[in-house]
Amino acid sequence: MALTENERARYIRHLSLVTEEGQEKLKNSTALVTRCGGVGGTAALYLAAAGIGRLIMIHEGNTTWSNLNRQILQTYDWVGKPRIVKIRESIHRINPDVEIVAIAEPFTEELGNELAPQADVLLSCTPVWQERVALNAVAVRHRKPLVEAAMNGMEGTLTVIVPGETPCLRCIYPDDPTDEWWDAWSFPVLGAVAGITGCFAAIEAIKIIVGRGTKGQVGVGKPLINRMLIFDTANHDYRLVKVRRLPDCPVCGNLREQK
Repeated sequence: MALTENERARYIRHLSLVTEEGQEKLKNSTALVTRCGGVGGTAALYLAAAGIGRLIMIHEGNTTWSNLNRQILQTYDWVGKPRIVKIRESIHRINPDVEIVAIAEPFTEELGNELAPQADVLLSCTPVWQERVALNAVAVRHRKPLVEAAMNGMEGTLTVIVPGETPCLRCIYPDDPTDEWWDAWSFPVLGAVAGITGCFAAIEAIKIIVGRGTKGQVGVGKPLINRMLIFDTANHDYRLVKVRRLPDCPVCGNLREQK
């Protein structure tokens, strides 16, 4: 579907980066985001602002006071009400042309298997380890590119998983975190760090979509393929580390790179 004159005017400031062809790819693409809180909500917002055509957004539960330091799609007058309703409303205020599929359920592998075939790119923005593992398995099964974004306190990590070409999440983290080490419901969050992580995730998703059909180099840069960004905003320390596939990975070890 080609761009309208109104869309050309709306996106004129970044058409020189993504090109009109790339903008049409964004318009005709679907991104799945789970969850849509501090990280995922920011990623979804900037994907909508960039002109993504369709968003599948998954987030359960009601808005709480403690959400408001980082979940910029929520508002103080919405406390106690379903988060996903406000998420959809806020995205449509940014860009009413985005088609939104809003799902108020916990993410499960079963749900992911149902939704992933509809998406061009998946974004893992959940702090819940079991949901990260589930989305990773879904991405591998359906051969979908996955942007894996996470943060804790002042730090964050980001990588792009291309099943069969890059390590999957299980290659990078073979072992589950212990309950003593990780509590998804009480870890420290500075809202701005969640926001930065979400912005980074949106950038990687845009790279994947705009560069779909190429390998590596795209008009807006190289996705984080076989690399992980590890950043510490307390000291502004940003490191790129190489990540490698595990030949015996129980999730992706049997996949071969697509030519």
